[in-house]
Amino acid sequence: MVWSHNYNPLGHLPLSAAVAALPVVVLLGLLAFWHVRAQYAALAGLLTAAVIAAGVYHMPLPLIAAAAAYGTAFGLFPISWIILNAIFIYQLSVQTGQFLVLQRQVASLSQDRRIQALLIAFSFGAFIEGAAGFGAPVAITGALMIGLGFRPLEAAKLALIGNTAPVAFGSLGTPLITLAKITNLDLHLLSAMVGRQLPIFSLLVPFWLVAAQSGWRGMIGVWPACLVTGLTFGLLQFLVSNFHGPWLVDLAGAIGSMGALVILLKFWKPRDVPTVPTPVAALGSTAAPAWRAWIPWVFLTGFVFVWGLPTVKSALNQVFAPAWEVPTLHHAILKVPPVVPRAEAEAALFNFNVLSATGTALLFAGLGAGLALGLRPAQLIRTYLTTLWSLRVSIVTIALMLALGFTTRYSGTDTTLGLALTATGFWFPFFSPLIGWLGVALTGSDTSSNVLFGNLQQVTAQQLGLPPILTAASNSSGGVMGKMIDAQSIVVASVATGGRPDSPDAGTVLRAVFWHSIALALLMGAVVMFQAYIIPGIVPQ
Repeated sequence: MVWSHNYNPLGHLPLSAAVAALPVVVLLGLLAFWHVRAQYAALAGLLTAAVIAAGVYHMPLPLIAAAAAYGTAFGLFPISWIILNAIFIYQLSVQTGQFLVLQRQVASLSQDRRIQALLIAFSFGAFIEGAAGFGAPVAITGALMIGLGFRPLEAAKLALIGNTAPVAFGSLGTPLITLAKITNLDLHLLSAMVGRQLPIFSLLVPFWLVAAQSGWRGMIGVWPACLVTGLTFGLLQFLVSNFHGPWLVDLAGAIGSMGALVILLKFWKPRDVPTVPTPVAALGSTAAPAWRAWIPWVFLTGFVFVWGLPTVKSALNQVFAPAWEVPTLHHAILKVPPVVPRAEAEAALFNFNVLSATGTALLFAGLGAGLALGLRPAQLIRTYLTTLWSLRVSIVTIALMLALGFTTRYSGTDTTLGLALTATGFWFPFFSPLIGWLGVALTGSDTSSNVLFGNLQQVTAQQLGLPPILTAASNSSGGVMGKMIDAQSIVVASVATGGRPDSPDAGTVLRAVFWHSIALALLMGAVVMFQAYIIPGIVPQ
């Protein structure tokens, strides 16, 4: 069975796009306005997508079922696998009392929650994004802030807003490496172009983050810290992306910004320190050496970093990573112009990266850290099973969310929405990053958005006489703004800050960050428009 995409099934592109948007409208509407639980909203969105795929796009039912099953499997591995093992490390830290020590260290550095948000949500989150990606940064930073006394909704919101600027270079540059393979554009040129767009937002986001947390006046009170953190990260982001490549951008920027903030606090302190819910004195004391508190996070960083190195990943994949063709779906769907230059069958391969997957690296990190902290194997197993049980509903939700995303992707409805934006002509540079934003909002991944719309950006740019490097890079740069509202991130943030009476549901988290995402995406559109027509020389050749 071979089925060909039809991106305009109703013969009128705006009408086709309106119908294609219905699954997203149903999902977000149920979450944000009707306060439906995330798993039920995801199921409703999936059923809507399946009906539209079958009834409007005439996609065969076996292909719809295969796409949904493929998405479900991907939701379980690697997405849920990564989240499960990230939360496992956090639970080990709490169980051994080392999280208390870590809290004291951060609180002693500054009791100002604005400074703590900059350090954890922005800088440390960027480090985890650079090493692991997926849901790990939001899960870990959200849990850390909860432990320091942040309100659950506040922690979820700050974790999501902070995890924006580093996303395009996340997981050791995976989104841009994938974009280069999809488009056959030069990887270093793409890295350089993104590195000439995102540093503006790396400088802006710390100010935005604190303003979202404490208001305009609260942000003014710590503007030197915002400036030093954002400027250091943005400068390193520009230098590494332009003169080295996409692999170490986030790690360098995160380490530099954390170091710069710590140095600043040696010479400067904010005057108006708000009341801290969990001051240092309330955290109690412990006789444990301070360095032991960092054991879980050192193990996490070391394992994930080594696992993610291209040479290590390639060697392990050759031995331990078989790829299976997805039954019924593999090479059964033809992508057609203008998304690709000529019709081609889309591959559907499930890569079971056993030892090179980020989630497995996190598992080994957790086991190693637990043993180093003196836990017995039986205690490790009990903690792991408890973590798994506590996440059971969230894992089901994530699987349904990914089933929805894969159904819209393979049916072509996602591309219909993207094509509707490409019909903007002169204004396409403004809408180019919005296509990437849409892709991430729908798929939950900047990498997936680049796979979905990378060729579309390139083909449209060629038709309009624009540099393909600019528009393809804009897809990834604009996509980072959609990361804070994609269903996967919303669920992860809700899970990471759950377990308390005042913990937010997914709909509440979505409402808290939605307009931040929209505003930043529109601002990115203005930046790309400016680069396209006012300073075209900024595009690397």
